[in-house]
Amino acid sequence: MIAILDCNSFYCSCERVFRPDLAESPVVVLSNNDGCIIARSDEAKAIGVGMAGPYFKAKPLIEEHAVTVFSSNYNLYGDMSWRVMETLRIMMGKENVEVYSVDECFINLAHTPKEKIHEVAFSLKETVEIWTGIKVSVGVAPTKVLSKVANRLAKKNKGVTNCVLVLDSPRKIEQALQKTLVEDIWGIGGQYADKLRKGGVLTAFDLSKKDISWCRKNLGGVVGDRLLRELKGEMSKLMENPLVEKKIIATTRMFGSPVTDINSIKEAIATYTTRAAEKLRRQYCAAKTISVFVVPKEQNYNTHFRHGPSIGSHTKLLRATSLTNELIKPAVSLVEKLFEVGRSYKKAGVMLSDIVFDNSIQGDLFLPNNKNGGRLLMDMMDNINFSMRNDVLKFAASGTARNWKMQKNFHSPRYTTRWDELREVH
Repeated sequence: MIAILDCNSFYCSCERVFRPDLAESPVVVLSNNDGCIIARSDEAKAIGVGMAGPYFKAKPLIEEHAVTVFSSNYNLYGDMSWRVMETLRIMMGKENVEVYSVDECFINLAHTPKEKIHEVAFSLKETVEIWTGIKVSVGVAPTKVLSKVANRLAKKNKGVTNCVLVLDSPRKIEQALQKTLVEDIWGIGGQYADKLRKGGVLTAFDLSKKDISWCRKNLGGVVGDRLLRELKGEMSKLMENPLVEKKIIATTRMFGSPVTDINSIKEAIATYTTRAAEKLRRQYCAAKTISVFVVPKEQNYNTHFRHGPSIGSHTKLLRATSLTNELIKPAVSLVEKLFEVGRSYKKAGVMLSDIVFDNSIQGDLFLPNNKNGGRLLMDMMDNINFSMRNDVLKFAASGTARNWKMQKNFHSPRYTTRWDELREVH
C-alpha cells in the first residue's frame, strides 16, 4: 500500500500556525509581487474567492468579508515543509518517504500489516499536526494514482473522513473511482480530459474499464499505459529517490513595477545570478552556460498583468565555474543585447545549465591558479550571508537601493528562520 500525505491549504496553514486567531477566519496568500491568489483557506473558498485570479479583481470581495491577506513568505513555507517531511522521515524511515512537492509526499506502507493501515494513517496525520501545527490529509491505496484519488476525496469530505481515507478493497476503490471526474485524475491534463469526455469517458471508473491497447492509442503511449495500470490497481509508479543534483538552476522574479532603465535590469540580473550561483555551490557543482531573459510589458495595455513574449539569449563560458563574479559579468553583458530603449519590462531571469561537479573541472595551465582561492572566498560569503541574512555581503553590481524589487505589502515575519522575527509570546 502507498500513502500520500498532503498539507491542507499549505501556505495558509503555515501562516495560521503563528496566527492562531485566524484558525476559523478566511485567509488567502498572494503570489510574487502580490499579483494573484495562490492559496485559499476553506473559509475563503466558501465565500467565493477564486483560485489563481488577480488580487485586484478579488479585492472588493476580500474586503467585504474581512479576509486576511498575506504576501508569499517562502522562507517560512520552505522551513515548515522541511519540518513536515522530517517528521514523516522520523516516523517511517527516510527510505520510505518520497517528497513529491513542497506540501506532498508519498509514504511506502508495504511493510505495514493490512489490519493496521487505518491506525498508521491516522497516526501520521495526528503526529504531523501535533508536531508542526500544519493540518494534513492522508490517502492510502494500492498505487500512487489511487492514493491521489483517496487523498482528494478525503480533503473534499473532511467532516466524513476526518481527512483520512483508505481504499483497501475492490469495492472501496470502485466507489472512489465513480466519484472522481476524469479531469480530476492525477496526470490527466485539460486537453486529454476534453478528448476523453468526447469519447464517453466521464469518470475515473470509466477510464479504468478500458483495455491497455485502447489506452496506448488514446492516452499518450507509455505514460497513459502506466496511468491505466495504476487505476486498475497495478503498481507502475515506484517510490523514487529525490533529485539531489539539479541539471538546470534558474532564478526569476517579477519587478515591483515596470522597469524602463537598463541599470535597474542589470542590478536585478546580477542579484538573480548571485542567487543561482549560491544554489550551484550548495550542490558542489559548476555551470558552463548562462542564459538571461527579460519579459517586456505588452504595449498598448495599461495593466501590469499583460506582457509580451520573453526575450532571451545565452553564452557559453570558457570553463565551468560557480564563482559569482565570473557569472555576473557575462550575465550583465547579455542584458545589453536584450534591452531596448523605450520599452517597459516586468520580469527577468537567469538560468545556469551544462552543470558538472566542480571536482571534475579540468585545470588550465594558461589561467592564474586562483580557482581554489576564489571558491574559498565564495564559501566565506555564503556562510556570512546565511548566518547574518539580508545579503550582508554582495557585489556592487547588485545595487543598493533595488527599487525594482517585488512588492510584498502583506508579508508576515519569517518566524522560524530569523532571530529578530521570532514570534513573541506575552
